[in-house]
Amino acid sequence: MTNTKGYRRGTRYMFARAFRRHGTEPLSTFLRVYKVGDIVDIKGNGAFQKGMPHKSYHGKTGRVYNVTPHALGVIVNKRVRGKILAKRINVRVEHIKHSKCRQDFLSRVKENERLKKEAKLKGVKLNCKRQPEQPRGAHLVRTKDNQPQLLEPIPYEFLV
Repeated sequence: MTNTKGYRRGTRYMFARAFRRHGTEPLSTFLRVYKVGDIVDIKGNGAFQKGMPHKSYHGKTGRVYNVTPHALGVIVNKRVRGKILAKRINVRVEHIKHSKCRQDFLSRVKENERLKKEAKLKGVKLNCKRQPEQPRGAHLVRTKDNQPQLLEPIPYEFLV
């Protein structure tokens, strides 16, 4: 079993169905409408072998460039040695779902526009850039009923 080079090697858990998610696939999977330009997430479904993406594309996000009755053409970025190539792959709809990244972006744009409008009425400048989580602010630690405790390692004892 050494030096395996199979197409689906190392996918024992990747393509396994989730707990209590075996059985018939819901119809909503097949009835979703995909259009050219949609952003989609690729997640291989082990219950369907047809049109399954290679394991290197599992979990990737891409853009639809072609729509056929049962499958989609998706452009995905793939790292090949030192460069990132835009690969075009064909994947059946069972292994694809709409990505929420665009939805999050559009909701953020809508919220920023609302905040800009409010700031303009107040006459203040608004910074719309996202900030990473900042360190905790400064605060005082009172020692009135909270005496400091001395922490030190337990001395080593040689037991025979």
